[in-house]
Order: sequence, then C-alpha cells, then structure tokens
Amino acid sequence: MNRPVLVIGNKNYSSWSLRPWLLLRHFAVAFDEVMLELDTPGFAAAALRHSPTGQVPALHDGELLLWDSLAICEYANERWLDGRGWPADLRQRAIARAAAAEMHAGFAALRSQLPMNSRRQPDAYRWDAAAQRDIDRVQALWRELRREHGHGGDFLFGQFGIVDAMFAPVAIRFEGYGVALDTVAADYLQALAALPALREWRQAGAGETAHVAATDALCRPG
Repeated sequence: MNRPVLVIGNKNYSSWSLRPWLLLRHFAVAFDEVMLELDTPGFAAAALRHSPTGQVPALHDGELLLWDSLAICEYANERWLDGRGWPADLRQRAIARAAAAEMHAGFAALRSQLPMNSRRQPDAYRWDAAAQRDIDRVQALWRELRREHGHGGDFLFGQFGIVDAMFAPVAIRFEGYGVALDTVAADYLQALAALPALREWRQAGAGETAHVAATDALCRPG
C-alpha cells in the first residue's frame, strides 16, 4: 500500500506546512514528503502540480488530494489517529476546534510582521500595535486554555493535539523575535520545543541553505 505524501515548503519558513507535518510525525503516521522551495522562480508551477491553489501544504493519500492545513489535520485525525487529535470530551473538543479555527483564520498582523523564520535570533526589530494586539490575544487564549483545560499534561488541552500543532509556528515566531512572554506562554513554548517531532523539523530547517529574502530582511534597523 502506498504511503501518503505531504507536500511542504522550506522547513525554516513554512508555518502552514509545519502544522500537519508535526501532527503526523508526532503520532508516528508513516508518510513521504516532497519539499518545494518557497520564493523561487519554479515554486508556483511546481506547487500547481500538487495543489489546485498553488500553495503548500498539500496531502495526497491515494487518489485523495487535500490542500488546506487544518483540513489535512482533520482528515489525519479520522484516518490514522482514531480521534486522538482532539480532546475526548465533547465540550473541550468544541473549544479546541474554536481555538484552532481562530489561529487558522486570524492574527493577520502577527503573520505579516513576524513571519516564521526558524533560524532567527531576537534583535531590535519591533512590530506595530496591531501585531502586539495579536500577540496579547494569543497569550490570553493560551492562559485560558491551560487554566480551564490543560490538566493532565503540558499542552493546551493536556495532551498534544491538533490545536497545539496549529499554534506551534507561533511559538517559533515568539522565540525568534524575542516576544515578551508571560509564565504560561513561556512554559508552553518549552513544552512544544521539547517535542521530538518539532526538534526534528527545526534541525532539518537549520540545515537548509535556501533563503526567503523578505523574511530574512526583518532585522534590527541599520
């Protein structure tokens, strides 16, 4: 039986690719990956061969094609995880889905002003008030979820799941841009950083030689 294929972008930069990759790897789902280099002349044409949107990630499982990160996670949860991607409790599951959907659809200022760059180290670069509001909302949401639902583990609903995969790229952003963190956020970042799957992703990204110029240009003035 052929293994599913996950099409991703550079591990150093592709936040959307990280989400389903991390979920699949954490739960030991066997898959093959195809990496397409972002911000290159051939990316658009190559991506269109794998996805109708011309974007990554995309999942091929036999004749099935999925082209959205959250949809891939939902499919994986039903196909391979036996529901373990979401909390078992109905109410908690609904709240986890709401949090994941908020991440999926929102935080535009945070995304644009603090793009993911796994190699990045904090410097004097700073963002505007809109991005700070997004940062504040993320940390407030994390505090609420950990307080109300995080018992029994170090993640937002105790055990690692889809909602954590959705926020993992934000954790990398917070670290790389030197975002001031409250205690809950700092502890949560440590829990994510300790995941073997996330360490694997970041080690692979550190070995990449490709660069996305616009993202790398976000640095201290002068």
